[in-house]
Amino acid sequence: MDKERVKEYIVDWYHKSLPDLIQRDITIPSTSKIVTLIGPRRAGKTYILFQHMKKLLSSGIKKNQLIYLNCEDPRVSSLQAIELFEIVKIYWELYPHAEKEFFVFIDEPQVIPKWESAVRMFHDDEMKIFISGSSSKLLSKEIATSLRGRSLSYLVLPFSFSEYLKLKRRSYDLYRLGSKDKAALMNSVDEYLEFGGYAEIINEQDTELKTKIISEYFEIITYKDIIDRYKIKNTRLIQWLLKSSISSGASELSIRKVYLTLKSQHLQASKNTVYDYFSLLEDALFIFPISRHSFSERKKDFSINKTYINDNCFMKIVDSSKNIGKKMEQAVFLELLRRKRPLSHIFYYKNVQANEVDFVITEGNKPTQLIQVCQKVDDITTKQREIRSLIKAGSDLNCKNLIIITEDYQGTEEAKWFDNKGKITYIPLWKWLLS
Repeated sequence: MDKERVKEYIVDWYHKSLPDLIQRDITIPSTSKIVTLIGPRRAGKTYILFQHMKKLLSSGIKKNQLIYLNCEDPRVSSLQAIELFEIVKIYWELYPHAEKEFFVFIDEPQVIPKWESAVRMFHDDEMKIFISGSSSKLLSKEIATSLRGRSLSYLVLPFSFSEYLKLKRRSYDLYRLGSKDKAALMNSVDEYLEFGGYAEIINEQDTELKTKIISEYFEIITYKDIIDRYKIKNTRLIQWLLKSSISSGASELSIRKVYLTLKSQHLQASKNTVYDYFSLLEDALFIFPISRHSFSERKKDFSINKTYINDNCFMKIVDSSKNIGKKMEQAVFLELLRRKRPLSHIFYYKNVQANEVDFVITEGNKPTQLIQVCQKVDDITTKQREIRSLIKAGSDLNCKNLIIITEDYQGTEEAKWFDNKGKITYIPLWKWLLS
């Protein structure tokens, strides 16, 4: 370890002012457990750590009781796990403190081999630990096995619609919404559906530059979070799978069909490689698969998954952003993921007659809400198709909470399909996102 470089890093951190922040809806609790923030790159995990630091400082905690370790900083990234503990000792030499509490914030620790052993030492010494990372294995493998129930994990996604409005400094009184405000709000929804929730993209005014940033984010995820991280040689295949995932977003994605398509296009890959590569896209938190609902765990495991991507902006990569219905469904899924409670699950429904419902929300194994996403319900054929699937699913799953999220239609209607009846609530997307 180069102590002079480490000291330089520490002094830079100590004298650095925390940036001005837009308050995110995620709040880090006061707990003795290790807190882990997991999410896609550039989703705002580091800023949530800074948000919590500011909260601690405003409560009377002193700066010399906090240390921030950015493991992707070249002065830190080459260190061994045990040397992370040495950094804290050097920090105490430079900035002594007599207080009992000490807080360690660690960004992207997975770049350091066996990082979890250092975190365990911090925790055993009764330090308060906060971790952020862009690999889901941070949650599954290292934390589940090495930190043995000592952590609480939170998913961080790009900005929600309410956070988007906060960042844009736009506010609306939903109970007294005039025509002018309504038009402005609908325009905000359209903008959010098209360009998504990444803060840098939201703040950029020029449309061409927004698109350029999206392309750069896609390249960073492709190379830094997948190809470089996992030493992938078949870069063409990864790029193809990423774009295929975007094209297939909000619909069923059969790995077998993907494999057959690859063969027809003379892209060399075994079926196992395709499965492995898709798991890497999931690990990088670029895709989120959900399975078909069934009361049989075996059928859930063997169902064809529907796949969603981590932000609407990437639909521009394959020019699928003109599909408003798909963009709406994408936004609804991501909001459901933000609102997901510890024992709740998100599935989709499809019966043997191919009646499909976009989302089945369960608490434990009990379906509590069925959600259909439909842009327009003024076409009677479309409306009847959505109602038929929802009513049938409500009967099959014994769930009466039936919702259709629309572009702008709202109301409540009693509906019937043969012997099945139900009350359906229609709610506009903007209202649901802000509820």
